[in-house]
Amino acid sequence: MPNRRQILAGLGGLAAAVHIRSTSEAQTMSNTADLILLNGKVTTLDRTNPQAEAVAVKDGRILFTGSGADAMRLAGAATKTIDLGGRRVIPGLIDSHMHIIRGGLNYNMELRWDGVRSLADAMEMLKRQVAITPAPQWVRVVGGFTEHQFAEKRLPTLEEINAVAPDTPVFILHLYDRALLNGAALRAVGYTKDTPNPPAGEIVRDAAGNPTGLLVAKPNATILYATLAKGPKLPPEYQKNSTRHFMREVNRLGVTSVIDAGGGFQNYPDDYQIIEELHREGNLTVRIAYNLFTQKPKGELADFSGWAKTVKPGQGDDLYRHNGAGEMLVYSAADFEDFQVARPDLPGSMEGDLEPVVRLLAEIRWPFRLHATYDETIARALDVFEKVNADVPLKGLNWFFDHAETITDRNIDRIAALGGGIAVQHRMAYQGEYFVERYGARAAERTPPIRRMLDAGVPVGAGTDATRVASYNPWVSLSWLVTGRTLGGLGLYPPANCLDRESALRLWTEANTWFSTEGEKKGQVKAGQLADLAVLSDDYFSVPDDRIQDITSVLTLLGGVPVHGEGDFRPLAPDLPPAMPDWSPVRSFGGYQKRADGGERKYAFAAACGCAKACGVHGHAHASAWGSSLPVGDVRGFFGALGCACWAF
Repeated sequence: MPNRRQILAGLGGLAAAVHIRSTSEAQTMSNTADLILLNGKVTTLDRTNPQAEAVAVKDGRILFTGSGADAMRLAGAATKTIDLGGRRVIPGLIDSHMHIIRGGLNYNMELRWDGVRSLADAMEMLKRQVAITPAPQWVRVVGGFTEHQFAEKRLPTLEEINAVAPDTPVFILHLYDRALLNGAALRAVGYTKDTPNPPAGEIVRDAAGNPTGLLVAKPNATILYATLAKGPKLPPEYQKNSTRHFMREVNRLGVTSVIDAGGGFQNYPDDYQIIEELHREGNLTVRIAYNLFTQKPKGELADFSGWAKTVKPGQGDDLYRHNGAGEMLVYSAADFEDFQVARPDLPGSMEGDLEPVVRLLAEIRWPFRLHATYDETIARALDVFEKVNADVPLKGLNWFFDHAETITDRNIDRIAALGGGIAVQHRMAYQGEYFVERYGARAAERTPPIRRMLDAGVPVGAGTDATRVASYNPWVSLSWLVTGRTLGGLGLYPPANCLDRESALRLWTEANTWFSTEGEKKGQVKAGQLADLAVLSDDYFSVPDDRIQDITSVLTLLGGVPVHGEGDFRPLAPDLPPAMPDWSPVRSFGGYQKRADGGERKYAFAAACGCAKACGVHGHAHASAWGSSLPVGDVRGFFGALGCACWAF
């Protein structure tokens, strides 16, 4: 018979064994995945584990990346699995500069020409939308395109717009340089012979002094934005619906996070009520870090002083959080990029206006961003930053410049010394032709010098500046970063200023977390990070250069939850209610327009016959045709009906 000591020892061993087994079971249970993605080509951007074939997710975060067999060891009875069919998986894309809050309020009202490659197609879209838009609503094309993307290489004429829309107001914004208004829109906004030109803008007039419908930014876009602001707005319930559709549209392109740069006519807190309500309801499908953009010339310091009493950087959660000040800090420091006019000279008051604002932000430790296109603006701003830095160090504040197309090496080094960053956008993809025409091809080779910025150790992130200049499509930006080409096909950069595909992707993912002070939280497919992922329609790392811009996401996950799905993955994502109102262009056309399969051949006829008036060769008049009932959506029918064989080209 065992003695008491032996019995106690045995019981102790049994207890230890039970404890070990219980601990092991608890650990197994805690590591049971909610979701496992299998059979993928996962680009993790984690240098210690760069490639994987499976991803396990638990509680909205990445639990494991590696082989499928190892991932399945984390499966339990309730674990969901998705077979990716060998598709490329990347971290969810992060746009470091978009105006998504303002854009969401208006998205359902806007006819998007983003991606449209023929002016004939764009005008057919306009004609169809005019036919269903009720009075007193407008048809608006608000940026996101360039005339250079059209095969015809031109904008529509006012004659053509009026022929399509004699009675419905039409407003077309092209970049920051102009807006085209038809006669009905001129009547709606009240511009007449007696209307004076506003400061920094021109209402173009005919020989009799009457407005023609062309508004020109000279040198900034205030006249364009102020005119657009005169149009009808959606009621709050429709704005919520509109914002949800816009978020779903960027989800479709693989975007899961945005740093919102505020914007003109975007007042805080009034114009943030919709996005905050969607957040409270659990209906955000994009993570948003928002900057506050001053709205009061000469009252900027009061704006930021007041806001500092109600909100602090980082306030919020992983879905919606405050990010600091900008991109407008003071109006006298804004140098809108319109490369069709000379660089604007900023007023002598700029430094005096900027210094107290930057000093306040440094003292209260608010990160800030500043819009600056030209090196001359950056140099003057850096004089102010260095002066403030002598008293209140800026390092650790995650402050940065936006845009910086013409920045010099000297100013890059000055930014590095102050601990700042640079957020670049693909604006040159939309207007590089204008820059080359004004400044020459040699000057355009470093617009901006991204490789030099990276070599200097400056944090660099990528974005779009959507929606009023460039499009919100991140793949156009990635194509521009890799190829150095505009949407019109013009090569801007030598190989030394282009990026390889992985480096470009890093600027759209992990690098952008610096700009929202969220490093190591997202941007990679790595254990512990938020499970924001995009499964791509085509393999970014193997498609031809020219097809990068056509990539979309077939499955987008936010915190491991599907927020967009296409094809076989469509049932995984929840349905959205239809776009409101029922005449919304989103119902008819959606957002970014896919290029025709087979490249540009579909649009060759337009390039061969890109006349702006009656064609001297074939005798047809495009404006009359667009205003008629001819089948303009059918190339052969359109020109065949006019007795023209241009389609054959």
